[in-house]
Amino acid sequence: MKYLSADSVFYIIMKAREFDVKVEPENMGRESDAVDDGCVEILEDYADDATEDELREALVNLNEDQLHELVALMWLGRGTYSKAEWDEAIKEACEADPSAKSSPEYLMGTPLLSDYLEEGLSEMGVSIEEFEVGRL
Repeated sequence: MKYLSADSVFYIIMKAREFDVKVEPENMGRESDAVDDGCVEILEDYADDATEDELREALVNLNEDQLHELVALMWLGRGTYSKAEWDEAIKEACEADPSAKSSPEYLMGTPLLSDYLEEGLSEMGVSIEEFEVGRL
């Protein structure tokens, strides 16, 4: 990757993982605490939850070149392209969204985004385990 750092991708993967597991709140009127509900409330998506905003902010703060690479990396991880077709994937990402203005929404709307990005990094020879261990 020429423009996108592995650290940036790792951060986006972490935020996408948090975003992907969110579910609609249940039992809104319940009188409970984290011990009683098995801490499932953290998975529920409330209006004041910053998870979606944090992921969106991480994506919109990338420049066009970085977003194109991120889309190509997601496609690589999804199996649409191989590592040998990296330049073609970048070209297609640029053609699909030249200004990269719709790329953040496209990425956020992709189910399994974090998995695809992690697999894309792996295809590029970067192990996410290096980052996870370093962050613990």
